[in-house]
Amino acid sequence: MDWGFVHRIWDKWASNYVGSSGQPLRGALLINYDPTGPARLVSTIAEEEGIQSYPIELSQFVGYVNRNKLRTESFFIGLNQYLVSSIHESWFGARCMNTSKPAGEGAIVMQTAAFLLVGLYEGSIGSASRPMVAVDQFAWQLGRRNL
Repeated sequence: MDWGFVHRIWDKWASNYVGSSGQPLRGALLINYDPTGPARLVSTIAEEEGIQSYPIELSQFVGYVNRNKLRTESFFIGLNQYLVSSIHESWFGARCMNTSKPAGEGAIVMQTAAFLLVGLYEGSIGSASRPMVAVDQFAWQLGRRNL
């Protein structure tokens, strides 16, 4: 794995798409992911921006993804609980169930060959198009190197 490449494109991508107001994502996580490995192994956080997460909590999230019961279970990232609202070939979208934000919050989770990329955004389901483009842009860059 070319960690230098991953770190460089993450830094460039995160500075353009994550964080301050006006950017499509309020937070993002890049999690090392081996879908064939056991969920009990703690996943490594490769990169994070705008959110603080812990390996134990993320191992539960990876277990959720591995169980593939996206429609029947919810998941947590930080203190927020999410319920899947749409499922696609290599990604799914979810809405936060316990948000205090009037327009709501959402998450986009995209799987690549070696990672799970999680993008968190504020706003309605209708406002998810900008965050989706941002997450897809980073996944495309990883895909060019089969990551």
